[in-house]
Amino acid sequence: MMLWLLIVLLLVGGAFAWLAERRDPNAPRWISLGAIALALFYFLASIANFSSGQLQLVPDASQASTWLMHYRVDWIPRFGIHFELALDGLSLVMVALTLILGGVAVVSSWDEIDYRPGFFHANLLWTLAGVLGVFMALDLFLFFVFWEVMLVPMYLLIAIWGHEQKAYAAMKFFLFTQISGLLMLLAILSLAYMHHSATGEASFSYFDLLGTRTTGTAGFWIMLGFFIAFTVKLPAFPFHTWLPDAHTQAPTAGSVILAGILLKTGAYGLIRFTLPLFPEQSAAFAPVAMTLGITGIIYGAVLAFAQTDFKRLVAYSSVSHMGFVILGIYAWNSLALQGAVMQMLAHGLSTAALFMTAGALQHRLHTRDMRLMGGLWNDMPRMAATAMFFAIASLGLPGMGNFIAEFLVLLGLFEVSPLAAALAALGLISAAIYALIMMQRTFLGSDAETDRQLFDYGPREMSTMAVMMIGLLWLGIYPQAVFDLTQPVLDSLSSFVADAGARP
Repeated sequence: MMLWLLIVLLLVGGAFAWLAERRDPNAPRWISLGAIALALFYFLASIANFSSGQLQLVPDASQASTWLMHYRVDWIPRFGIHFELALDGLSLVMVALTLILGGVAVVSSWDEIDYRPGFFHANLLWTLAGVLGVFMALDLFLFFVFWEVMLVPMYLLIAIWGHEQKAYAAMKFFLFTQISGLLMLLAILSLAYMHHSATGEASFSYFDLLGTRTTGTAGFWIMLGFFIAFTVKLPAFPFHTWLPDAHTQAPTAGSVILAGILLKTGAYGLIRFTLPLFPEQSAAFAPVAMTLGITGIIYGAVLAFAQTDFKRLVAYSSVSHMGFVILGIYAWNSLALQGAVMQMLAHGLSTAALFMTAGALQHRLHTRDMRLMGGLWNDMPRMAATAMFFAIASLGLPGMGNFIAEFLVLLGLFEVSPLAAALAALGLISAAIYALIMMQRTFLGSDAETDRQLFDYGPREMSTMAVMMIGLLWLGIYPQAVFDLTQPVLDSLSSFVADAGARP
């Protein structure tokens, strides 16, 4: 499997979608969907070539760690920079999630975008290409390039096709992510310099930098640069303030990509880079990180409870749910880490579906205010039923992937701090309250006075909802498949922490 081909397919598909709008305004969405489908087919076909025995990790030639695939060519050899991509069980599940939700994003915008649809779909595909690069890049300079690649087209999606306060939301998103990204670049350069000082070799390769001794005050500040960049994107309290505005003003496809995929790049960065590269500093910082996670869970849930805007409620619920990811990562034991990964997947599916519901409601009712809704179940039973499914999934109903995720995080966290686990469990109670209130205000109760254009989900929308429903049920009923893929990777990453004599 040529890993770079996945990225190229989306980049080229975006260019063709942009060019096609001059001839046929309907062509870009088909080209966009086709490019994602082709990339997903190529990805699945390549993975299918491995037998179940081969899907145990293939060792990299230079490391004791294990990888399914590895591609590396010189890029700027003078400075030790390579075009280096790799795939293991963790990045595999994140790439699969990206391509699946990319298709969902295209479908969710099918009838919504009528202004410059070609450029819209180009930016959508280029954002996905950047995300794939983030999940596969193992040269840290290349990782930063892809980190920036996914930022610019996402900014354009919000700024051009967003809603009433789109300029403000897009600029806020850009400033938060760009400034934190520059902090990460400074941290990457500092880490590479420390490696050069210790070995005399210039390298930005993840495999080389894993062996760099990062101690003292300098190591702590470098770690903090990575931590801030990743937690801003996650987002974690108190760096979350860009998220509600960006979600509220973004088009439906933008909200799907933001919630389902972009937030997960922050969590992925913490697991892949921050703790393995800085085990001692992460151990010392773990109590602070877990405090931020608990605060985010409770704070996000309280603010979600207070919202009347459907999108803002779901956005604040994301802040709350992603707090469990922070806790799972910094508890850093097998159960908690598996729960964090499962939360990344389950939250990606359930929240993307809720944002798709929010977009569908706004498209039909021209409002996001739940006070102007009510009584919609009789008029749109299919939309209401699917919304109920994803609402109860997000509150952690047993049998859904979200339940498995949060249960494992709390179980692993209990081994580290029973008090922290008890406080985090308050988020589960709060989630049940605001999720059911959302359903009551929107789909139940008496009809509200509003200019309604009531038509239910059709086959196109129901097919995408079915994909996400099946995914959540599969994660909830048979999570072992994901565990088998990711556990060897998490064990390998944990070994770096254990070898340093530090376990958060």
